[in-house]
Amino acid sequence: MKSQSLAQMFTAFAFGALVSVMAAEPVLAESASFDQALDQALQGDHRDPANRERDKYRHPKETLQFFGLRPDMTVVEISPGRGWYTEILAPVLRDRGKLYAVGFGPARPGLPEYAIKMQTAFEAKLKARPQFYDQVVLTSMQNPKQADFAPPGTADMVLTFRNVHNWIADGTADDMFKAMYRALKTGGTLGVVEHRAKPGTLPEEIKKSGYVTEDHVVALAEKAGFKLADRSEINANPKDTKDHPKGVWTLPPNLRMGDQDRERYVAIGESDRMTLKFIK
Repeated sequence: MKSQSLAQMFTAFAFGALVSVMAAEPVLAESASFDQALDQALQGDHRDPANRERDKYRHPKETLQFFGLRPDMTVVEISPGRGWYTEILAPVLRDRGKLYAVGFGPARPGLPEYAIKMQTAFEAKLKARPQFYDQVVLTSMQNPKQADFAPPGTADMVLTFRNVHNWIADGTADDMFKAMYRALKTGGTLGVVEHRAKPGTLPEEIKKSGYVTEDHVVALAEKAGFKLADRSEINANPKDTKDHPKGVWTLPPNLRMGDQDRERYVAIGESDRMTLKFIK
């Protein structure tokens, strides 16, 4: 009886292990497939070569993996600029997911000239390569108090890259975080990458320098209802001393000092950045 019992136990254990492996296989296959899709997007000829050159500073694959991006998600990209991250997000989400790009909206009185040019260039980029961008949905952040970046409660993920300092400077940070919260499903993810100030940096210096303390970003998110889930040093840059004459814009890609000390700032690279993951 004892021998039979052990045999039964072994059989049950082996069967259970086999079932576990079989159940895991589709998940592993999905993960590998998405990993390949990210690589294809990153290496695609639709990307601006100058954008691809900046991957070494921005670590897009590792960043999106950290946030938990999947190909079937509804994703909201806030202020895509000229489409640096859109080049990566749009192809991997095109077939099974959805991407909302929240830009400046149509030209209108009071909209700065730079914003009009940026939005025009972004929309032209999308129209030029429909095989990658035809499913991107354009929405606007022109009034974050009322704006729906996506239908409320429908997004799996909201992403914002180096925008929080602008919202702090123009007084819209609270409204932007609330609007991002509205867009997300319960349990959805907010991914934030932002220039990182030294702890204790005062608000006026934040506005002037473009560097924001992690504590300040966390406080803004928590005030809107988010909970901090994780932090990553993927986009850290210990070479960045954060005390530059023209703030963060002294460094690449802006290089606002022109040729003055250019080699030194190029050697530093792009800014030191926090990478924060929040949950609704």
